[in-house]
Amino acid sequence: MIGRLDEVVVDCHDAVRLAGFWQGVLGGEIVRQSDEWVAIAGLLTMVSFQVVPEPKTVKNRVHLDVAVDDLAAATAAAVALGATAVGDVVVDELGGFQVMLDPEANEFCLIHGPTAVAP
Repeated sequence: MIGRLDEVVVDCHDAVRLAGFWQGVLGGEIVRQSDEWVAIAGLLTMVSFQVVPEPKTVKNRVHLDVAVDDLAAATAAAVALGATAVGDVVVDELGGFQVMLDPEANEFCLIHGPTAVAP
């Protein structure tokens, strides 16, 4: 083993706003370190938001899957926080998921079913 996962970092334009959105989705405690770096602690691993000058231009190569008990209710709650649902719910033998965009268009999935691993 080389090391251990310390945190997941998301590049963004407004770290304070995006951290607030994700705290609404995941819970945890916002730890504001500066205008350019905000972290959410108290999760399985820390999730941080770092201000960068360039815009997002392509699909994420890494995204978060968020396990939920009720896919429709979670989708509605995420939309109320500022997310956008992309396409229809996908259902297969592994369960169901809804692709979402956060307020800065970073993809994430709400998942429900056997693929959703309990914390």
